[in-house]
Amino acid sequence: MKLNLLFSYLMFALFFLGRAQEIPASFSLEEAVEWGVEYNRTLKRASLEYQKAHKEKWKTISIGFPQINANLNYQNNIEQPVSLIPAQFFGGNEGEFTEVVFGTKQTAMGMVELSQLLFDGTYIVGVQGIQHYIETAQNVLEKTTIEVKKAIATSYTNVLVAQENVAILTKNAKALEKNIQETQALFDNGFVEQETVEQLQLTLSSLNIQINYAKKSVVLAENVLKLLLGIDISESPSLTDDLATLTTRHLLEDNSDVDYSNNIDIRLAENNVTTEGLLYRLERAKALPSFSAFINGMYMGNSNDFTFTERSQKWFGSSAFGLRVRVPIFSSLGRTAGSQKAKLSLLQAETQLIETKAQVFVEWQNAQNNYTLAQENYSSSQDNLALATRIEQKNTTKFFEGLVGSFELRQAQLQLYQAQQNLIQSMRQVILDKINLDTITNNAQ
Repeated sequence: MKLNLLFSYLMFALFFLGRAQEIPASFSLEEAVEWGVEYNRTLKRASLEYQKAHKEKWKTISIGFPQINANLNYQNNIEQPVSLIPAQFFGGNEGEFTEVVFGTKQTAMGMVELSQLLFDGTYIVGVQGIQHYIETAQNVLEKTTIEVKKAIATSYTNVLVAQENVAILTKNAKALEKNIQETQALFDNGFVEQETVEQLQLTLSSLNIQINYAKKSVVLAENVLKLLLGIDISESPSLTDDLATLTTRHLLEDNSDVDYSNNIDIRLAENNVTTEGLLYRLERAKALPSFSAFINGMYMGNSNDFTFTERSQKWFGSSAFGLRVRVPIFSSLGRTAGSQKAKLSLLQAETQLIETKAQVFVEWQNAQNNYTLAQENYSSSQDNLALATRIEQKNTTKFFEGLVGSFELRQAQLQLYQAQQNLIQSMRQVILDKINLDTITNNAQ
């Protein structure tokens, strides 16, 4: 009965474990980002680094708490040292020496010591820097998270662009095949020349090459997204968002009241200034004395044979209590050089902070300009596509009416295809430039 219950419990646990790790059949952009934040392998490693920072916190604090150490020592003098004692001490002649061996051949000793740090300038600086160390690790984790989110959003967009490209090219190819069939019928009845059919076939051949390449691009883009999401390449989740919806969403978001003051790179540069300041104080604290207290107990046994495990073995105990004071006096200017070096590093960090703020400001302005330009290009691409569509439709009508030749029709078709590609790329650029702007302002949703 107990075995059956245990088996049922294990099956129940494994069922829910499998459910927790089950990959969804589809992802919206938000769902893909949320999934990636949880399962992206790069982010997992960064999260482990953050956990290590918390362990380092206790490791540093524990130095100031009581420490207990034990020592066991066994020594076998294969050949005991010989000491020379004046022979006159034993009734011998003055000027002569007697050879004497002190102690036993074998010695065993056990000692336990309790020590407590009372004062150490480097420990005080270390404890003061613990919270800063964790804050820095948290900012590093946040930067990694931002980069992973940006990479997932970019990759998601690239998949949609590749899929949209295949759909448009396929639609164009089908329309062109219909035109070829109708033109072939005209040629069979002697109304057009063979070159007219060949011109259209040339355009179709070019389209088919582009379709094959675009399909491979879809597979590659999907594999990159799967890698970022931390799922197996063999999985095939679908994407529920479409390119037009994402473009509209990113166009409607308002960033007018968001600046770059919360940029993660600036915060990391500020962390670096604090770190170098603490290291400078640490170097200066090395010149301060340190105090510690200890109490120990020791037992020692001596014998010419190995009798330490026998009950008859005699053990002699001792104990002591004391204070240890370490006073740095002279280091041949080594500590001075260390302090000066740490101060220079602090000045470098302060200079780097100023430079980072300036760089982020320029990046922020550039990102705003790029986003504005992307919006304008998108609006212009929409107008150009509508215009190119009307031109292609008019030329198609004129072609079958015999008013224009195949060359003019092909030019109109190529112009339409280029306008379609320009619109797709402008939509992609709106999304990516908005993502980049949100990343700089640390405002990514």
